[in-house]
Order: sequence, then C-alpha cells, then structure tokens
Amino acid sequence: MRKSLPEHPLPPTPARSRIMRSIRGKDTAPELLVRSALHRSGFRFRVNVRALPGCPDIVLPKHKTVIFVHGCFWHRHIGCLKSSLPKRNRAWWVDKLRRNRARDRKAHATLTAMGWRVIVVWECELPTQPEAIDPNRWPSIVRRLLQRGRSVRD
Repeated sequence: MRKSLPEHPLPPTPARSRIMRSIRGKDTAPELLVRSALHRSGFRFRVNVRALPGCPDIVLPKHKTVIFVHGCFWHRHIGCLKSSLPKRNRAWWVDKLRRNRARDRKAHATLTAMGWRVIVVWECELPTQPEAIDPNRWPSIVRRLLQRGRSVRD
C-alpha cells in the first residue's frame, strides 16, 4: 500500500537546509565556462544584473541579449537525467521546483517584452572541463548561441 503525501509539505530538514545553503547561486562552474567562452571570443558582458527581471547570469548589452545558465535540477530540464526528483519530501520539492520554473517563465516573458533576446544554456549541454572543447571551436559555439536565441547543443 502506498503512503499518502502530507497535505502540507514539510520544509526540508536542518541538514538538507545546510546543504542547500552551500549551493552557489552565481559563479557556478557551468556559468564560468560560458563566460570564459564569450570572453575568449571577444564579447564583453555584465554578470548578474539585478536591474533586469530574473537577474540574468550574463548580459550582452551591445547585442541586447541575456543568457541564463540553468542547472538541470533546479530549473527542471525536461528529459534530462539530472532533473530527477528527490525521493524524500517529494511534495515539497515538486512545489519548490514548480515555482522555480514559473519564475523563469515570467522573467523570460518580461525580458522578451522589453526587447531582449533570451538564451538558456543548460548545464548538461556544456562540457565538464573547458579543455574538453577545442579552443578553436569556442567561437562557433558562441556564434550559435547568439543565432539560435534559445539554447545550445553541441
């Protein structure tokens, strides 16, 4: 027999809260990888601009483009193995991650309405090490990022 979920999901345990607090919200490895590629390709940008909706990870003012580097788990990358739900306190996590996605959609819609091009780069789409991609290919990856306007696949 299956246990029913509590009517009101419980907040995470103190141990889980400590772990969650240690997770970085900016300057993550995938974000640094994208910034490095952009910089090496001659792009100049600003990071974590709080004046824009959603506080984009990377802003290219000259190109009127914002880039969000999303972690697959936290932003629920559909179809990605990294976006699985935790087994414990499932109802709380479903609610939390649903709010994250709703906040992302709202920020993207607002930015688009303001005339910005929104690009989403998923963590699973990037190599784990910058050396994994031939440096001569970085410009083509960056160019595709700017041309596509949604996400990049390599």
